[in-house]
Amino acid sequence: MFGRIVWKMLRGGKGRIFVALLAVTSGAAVISALLNVQFDMQHRLAEEFRTLGANIVIAPASGGEASGLGGPSASTGATVPILLNETAIGSALEANRSPDVVASAPFLFAIAHVEQTPVVLAGTWADQIPRLNPTWKLDGQWIDSRTDESLCLVGRTVARQFQLSPGSNVTLNYIGRTARLHVAGIIDSGTAEDDQVFVNLPVVQGLIGTTNGVGLWQLSVSGTSANIGAYAARLAAALPAASVRPIREVTEAEGNLLHRTRLLIASMVALILVLTALCVLATMAALAMERREDVGLMKALGGSIARIVSLFLAEVSVLGAAGGLIGCIIGILLAQWMGQRVFDTSIAPRWEIFPLTIAMMVVVALAGALPLRLLGKVKPAVILRGE
Repeated sequence: MFGRIVWKMLRGGKGRIFVALLAVTSGAAVISALLNVQFDMQHRLAEEFRTLGANIVIAPASGGEASGLGGPSASTGATVPILLNETAIGSALEANRSPDVVASAPFLFAIAHVEQTPVVLAGTWADQIPRLNPTWKLDGQWIDSRTDESLCLVGRTVARQFQLSPGSNVTLNYIGRTARLHVAGIIDSGTAEDDQVFVNLPVVQGLIGTTNGVGLWQLSVSGTSANIGAYAARLAAALPAASVRPIREVTEAEGNLLHRTRLLIASMVALILVLTALCVLATMAALAMERREDVGLMKALGGSIARIVSLFLAEVSVLGAAGGLIGCIIGILLAQWMGQRVFDTSIAPRWEIFPLTIAMMVVVALAGALPLRLLGKVKPAVILRGE
C-alpha cells in the first residue's frame, strides 16, 4: 500500500518534475560550457600572447660589466658596449631547461653603414627569429641555420631605402671591416625592426671584435604571468651578474586578462546556480502542496516523516544528477560552438567538468528542495477529513 502511494505520488508530479529537470539541465549546460571555456582559456591565451614576441629579457646589469667584456676595443679603438657572456648564459639556460620555453635567442647590435648610410645591424640566431616573432611577414625565405654567415634578413624600410629585394647583395661596413651578404628575405614587422638588418650572431661578433659577447638575450616562455615570473626568478638566481626581467607589458596584460575572464565566468556561474536553485525552489514548493494528501496518507499508515522526506530528497538528488549529466553533454557541444563562433578555434572537452557540474547540480537541487520541510507539518487527521 505504501509503495503504491509513492508510485502514484511520483506519477502525479510528472509535469512539475519535468520543469525542474529542464531548469537543472539548462543551468548545467551553460555552466559546463563556461567551465570548458575557462579551462581552455589559459592555454589559448598563452598561445595568443606568445605571438607578441619575447616576454623575458636578460640584459647586462645596470652600472656594471656583466661579463668582464666592454671598454675600448684594442684593435679598432672603438667603444664596445658592456656585453654578456654567451657561454655563461647558455649554461644557465641549459641548467634551467623548461618545456615552457618556446624560443630563445641572443642579440648583439651594432651601427653599420650601407653606402655611407648608418643602419642598425642585429646579430642573433636567425633560425629563432620566426619562433620569437610568429606574426612577422616575410617576402623571401627564412635563414634556417644559425651558423650561416652569408645571408641576412632586411627590414622593409631598409629594403625600400636601398632598393633591396630577395636575392640582392648588400655590403655592410663597420669601422674598416666589411661583410658582404646575400638578402634571403624582406621582413615586415610593423615595428622598429623594419629599420634593421638581421644576420647570424658570428657576423656581428666578427665586426665588433668579440667572440663570446652578446648584448642581450630574449626568451619567449609560455604559461601564466606567475609561471613566467617564477622562471625569470630562477634565471636571475643563476645569473647574478645580469639583469633578468619579464617584459611587464606582455606578462601583466596576460595576467590581467586571465584574472578578469576568470572573475567574469565565476560570477556568471554563481548567478546561474542561484537562478537554477530559485526555479527548483518554486517548482518544489508547488509540488509539496500537491502531495499533501499523499504525505498525510503515508503518515497515517505509519510512515515516519524522516522516511517520507528521504524519499523526496532521493527524488530531488536523482533529478539533479540526471539534469547535470544531460547538461554536461549539451555543454560540451555548446562550448564547441562558442569556440568556433567567438574564438575561431576548437575547444577541447574537459571530462573533469562532468563530476564537478553534476555535484553542483545535486547541491542546487537539494537547496531548492527546502519547501519539502512543509510536509513534516502535514496532519493525517486533517487530510483524512478532507480539509
